[in-house]
Amino acid sequence: MEEKEIRRYAQLMKEMDLTGLEISKDGSVLRLERAPSTVSVTENTASRMAAQQAKQEKTQRTDLTEVCSPMVGVFYAAPSEQAAPYVKAGDKVKRGDILCIIEAMKLMNEILAEEDGTVVEVCAKNRQIVDFGHVLFRIQKEQETV
Repeated sequence: MEEKEIRRYAQLMKEMDLTGLEISKDGSVLRLERAPSTVSVTENTASRMAAQQAKQEKTQRTDLTEVCSPMVGVFYAAPSEQAAPYVKAGDKVKRGDILCIIEAMKLMNEILAEEDGTVVEVCAKNRQIVDFGHVLFRIQKEQETV
């Protein structure tokens, strides 16, 4: 393989931000490797940090309650496919209202509101598999009147 071809492959690796490339040609094998780009790592780190900070800001609000999944299972927003969801963002809920169903091992488990408030965010999609502790809803607590 000629130097010109090798340089062309090296440039292609740089453009596509590849860290390795193996080429078989005419019975010979060429393997090129390079260190990952620190710029892309920095960008990924910065975007992850921004997402994490936004998440922390949401969870730091003392007027929000997160309703988390008590089990691993399938999240259902409605009692059936044709039915409207139990709740959506903006809905007011009372303690004991059904928020969703989690199906685990063929059992349908109703997830209930623990306090009165307003649903700010539905954090799971219908038919999504959720893990234990997965945030399902964020609910803004009702202001207590004195």
